[in-house]
Amino acid sequence: MTSTVTVRLTAVRKTYGTPPAAVTALAGVSAEFTAGSFTAVMGASGSGKSTLLHCAAGLDIADSGTVTIGDTDLAGLNEHGRTLLRRDRIGFVFQAYNLVGALTAAQNVALPHRLARRALDPAEVTRALAEVGLADRAGHYPAQLSGGEQQRVALARALITRPAVLYADEPTGALDSASSGVVLRALRGLVDTHGQTVVMVTHDAVAAAAADRVLVLADGQIVDEITGADPARIAARLVRAEVRA
Repeated sequence: MTSTVTVRLTAVRKTYGTPPAAVTALAGVSAEFTAGSFTAVMGASGSGKSTLLHCAAGLDIADSGTVTIGDTDLAGLNEHGRTLLRRDRIGFVFQAYNLVGALTAAQNVALPHRLARRALDPAEVTRALAEVGLADRAGHYPAQLSGGEQQRVALARALITRPAVLYADEPTGALDSASSGVVLRALRGLVDTHGQTVVMVTHDAVAAAAADRVLVLADGQIVDEITGADPARIAARLVRAEVRA
């Protein structure tokens, strides 16, 4: 029985700048992210991991190759179409929480629906906050929350539209180890309990170990795939990949 592919990249290339100063960020990357899977993407600075995420989310357009989300080829969409796709089918969590300070946690979670002028049952907001363990913090403002709590509010906001895929770019990068653990357990729970597809860029081997698999990039190519590894093994293989590059 095969798993449904949520996101597929095929021979994706992306170059920035013009010759002779052009920089190849992705050099023919192919990868699949199946429904209900948790994938970490790692690599040294400049390896192409953030570009991979941006192309996979339609934030950047590949020079060649294809990116599909479900049965939608991103190359066939104009900018407005990509914006609607991101709004309706993609969730984002970044290192910076990007919460609105004047809004409560519940209001921040409801913001995507308000911006899209769509009705939202308050029970959905409560449910989203409960999924990340913050049902009792709905009325608190960002300044009244810890960093880990703010990141979990951002996570609930990303989930309120029930996205096909959740992209997380260094979601624990600004957190201490205890808060990072809470956020990672929340992500893991969303995958295991709700079948959410998660693709996470991280430099942290401990964070990567929470995923089902780790893709290691070097010089714009996937050079290793790791499953079932602990942080020490992930870190060791990351170093080997950097040395080979």
